[in-house]
Amino acid sequence: MITLLLVPLLLPWAAPALARRVPAHCSPVAALWALTVSAVLLAGGSVAALGTLALTGLLKIPAFAALGDLVHPLHTPSERVLLPLAALAAGLLTLAALTLALSLVRQSAGLRTARAAADRRPAAGDLCVIDSPRPDAYALPGRPHRIVVTTAMLRSLDASEREALFAHERAHNSGGHHWFLAAAELTAHCHPALRPVRDAIRLAVERAADEAAAGTVGDRRLTARAIARAALATNGREAGRPTVTPAATTGPVPQRVAALMAPARPARRAVPWIAALLAACAVLSCATAATGAVRVHEDIEVAQGETGG
Repeated sequence: MITLLLVPLLLPWAAPALARRVPAHCSPVAALWALTVSAVLLAGGSVAALGTLALTGLLKIPAFAALGDLVHPLHTPSERVLLPLAALAAGLLTLAALTLALSLVRQSAGLRTARAAADRRPAAGDLCVIDSPRPDAYALPGRPHRIVVTTAMLRSLDASEREALFAHERAHNSGGHHWFLAAAELTAHCHPALRPVRDAIRLAVERAADEAAAGTVGDRRLTARAIARAALATNGREAGRPTVTPAATTGPVPQRVAALMAPARPARRAVPWIAALLAACAVLSCATAATGAVRVHEDIEVAQGETGG
């Protein structure tokens, strides 16, 4: 049982190396889905494994065993092994919950501030212009979706570059990219190995919007130039926005510009092996966590006297 529950905790450590290679083998949209779904499954498997370990350790304590109506001792490995693992699992779950709660508070506060700033200004369709000396532009989720751009950013680009920038931000909103970013943020708090995967998801989000914008304006070089000039205008300064508000100036801009300057790759029908390997790790994580949880549940039923044993 212990071995089964350790597998979902170890498999995520293989994810960063695989995740870094997925965008090179998949289209941006396919990479985005593959990375996000795999990260969610890996995070779910690790949380389930930690929860099962913590529960098993708690049921070895007489007071909790009485609450669980255990009439027989719970069949587990040596307490010298189980109890330290259970205590560690409970501590990790508590830490993950606290950091996630803090992140949720910060993200919510940032979104409310950004939404209030946008709502105070008149919008032209989905476009909201904010008078500010700091160049910035981003996609604001919510109802209705907004594209927020500052006057300083507008002055930094010419008319055609502005249209490419707007197309990029509209692609974020139409693609629901804030949900992918929210999932990436959630998984990063569930297992430390998934933090690099969060960065890979953020890159895939921007690459997907880059390609959508290039298709909309019909000019890959123009889109690359608009993104590069917008990033140069910000001078690498972080705007302090929530991570769930995607923007054309975030992520490794030189890498994205290079991808846009290269010819568009033909669509691939076959699933690239690197994405399939990452998905296999995610499925295996969930399967082993579920199997371990089922075995613990069966042991609890035996200890409750509900089955023979």
